[in-house]
Amino acid sequence: MTLLPDSPVSALSVSRRAILRGGAVAGALVGGGLATRVFAQAWSMSEQHRKILALAAAQRARVANLLWHGDVVGVADFALPSSLPRFHFADLEAGRVQSILVAHGRGSDPEHDGFLKVFSNQVNSLATSRGAFITNEWYRGKYGPSIRLTGVDPDNTMAQDRAIVVHPAWYANADMLEKWGKLGRSDGCFALPEADFAQALTRLAGGRLIYSDRLGFA
Repeated sequence: MTLLPDSPVSALSVSRRAILRGGAVAGALVGGGLATRVFAQAWSMSEQHRKILALAAAQRARVANLLWHGDVVGVADFALPSSLPRFHFADLEAGRVQSILVAHGRGSDPEHDGFLKVFSNQVNSLATSRGAFITNEWYRGKYGPSIRLTGVDPDNTMAQDRAIVVHPAWYANADMLEKWGKLGRSDGCFALPEADFAQALTRLAGGRLIYSDRLGFA
């Protein structure tokens, strides 16, 4: 089986400085009045969602022969810090995007500052992997219902050997942000907020695509 190279958009990333600069711009908008703030926010979200949907469609086409369902694609944008909603449900049939929190692996963030530094495909790395994953059956594991994954790109071929799955976790809940300003870390799995996992199970399980990379779609 031969896969096409990753989309060029996967090379995009954002730096801490860019994120901080974005926060400063947001602060300036608050002082500019409600109309300006609402208009700017609406434009930003529309542009972000357009990019997410375009990437999801491109990656779906790239691995279409491996999918059972192509209606919804999960897109994890690990260029963003864990404090921001960076796991996106890209509904390609409805043309809509919904975003939630997701934790990355401790091996990708040894300083635990909320930013993913590196990807890894190595066993025992405890790091997040990049590339296309196909969702398999769900099972009941340590954190409750979880979704098994198969990695289909060179950078995530060890996903099954590493037991990389999608699961709910208390350390991915929003209340972690109130206390620490960042989420906890997984062992490389896609750890989602407990309250949001049911929709992940419904919308992504059973032969759908999850794509993970540093994208910078802020």
